[in-house]
Amino acid sequence: MQDPKFQITVDCHDPDAQARFWAAALDYELQPPPEGFATWREYWTSLGVPPDEVDDGFDAIVDRSDRGPRVWFQRVPETKSLKNRIHFDLFVGGGRAVPLEERKRRVRAKATELEAIGATVRNVMDSPGQGHFAIGMNDPEGNEFDVV
Repeated sequence: MQDPKFQITVDCHDPDAQARFWAAALDYELQPPPEGFATWREYWTSLGVPPDEVDDGFDAIVDRSDRGPRVWFQRVPETKSLKNRIHFDLFVGGGRAVPLEERKRRVRAKATELEAIGATVRNVMDSPGQGHFAIGMNDPEGNEFDVV
């Protein structure tokens, strides 16, 4: 049986800004346009997509190792209005084999890095009795994710 291929699609107002934020957050790279095209706009218009339906800049990111899914940022007119039903967890702490204080240091460092590029802290989940520490954050458009 073939492994299923999938992409994650994120609705947003500014695909280029979201792609740049999440490329940095996930250590992904902006997906370059197909060979022979200088920009995605050039590529899409060559296929007959009307120019007013094509954004400038990038709208997708890919895993540098080609193991993780592609993430596509789709421009939509509406704003986010409810809690996300699905979200990213960024695992940076190292898991339970790493002492809790070191995991906290790593999680805080990543959260600080993400704040510098537009994320905001939503909440801190500190449960030392359970050996758990995470920081809930929002990306620049308000989408929720956790740094664990």
